[in-house]
Amino acid sequence: MKLQPDQAPTQAIQAAGDGWLMIDGVHITHSVLIGAKGENEAWDCDSPTSVSETHFQQILKHKPELVLFGSGTRQQFIHPKNYQCLIANGIGIETMDTLAACRTYNVLAGEGRHVMAALILSSTKEIS
Repeated sequence: MKLQPDQAPTQAIQAAGDGWLMIDGVHITHSVLIGAKGENEAWDCDSPTSVSETHFQQILKHKPELVLFGSGTRQQFIHPKNYQCLIANGIGIETMDTLAACRTYNVLAGEGRHVMAALILSSTKEIS
């Protein structure tokens, strides 16, 4: 039984581990914003404690329907004021650990949804 989609998303996360991703054959070791419409840019955010509204404003120009916030090695919620700019623009946001965000991104992008993943890859100190 075939369990893979007939067509891969624009950008697929092929592999992921603690502090790294493989996107379309490229090994990435820094936090990143990726999107189903080809968006791929560095995200200057190395831990959930350093997230600010400015980080999420960087996403607004892409106008996704949903943002998957990968908070690092474990799910860590941040204050809603940091992503209020997304909500105010009708953009949904879900928080999960980075590996779960990678898996969810692949599924939603494979369905043709305009989803973006904001992924923290650093294994630096996270919220306790």
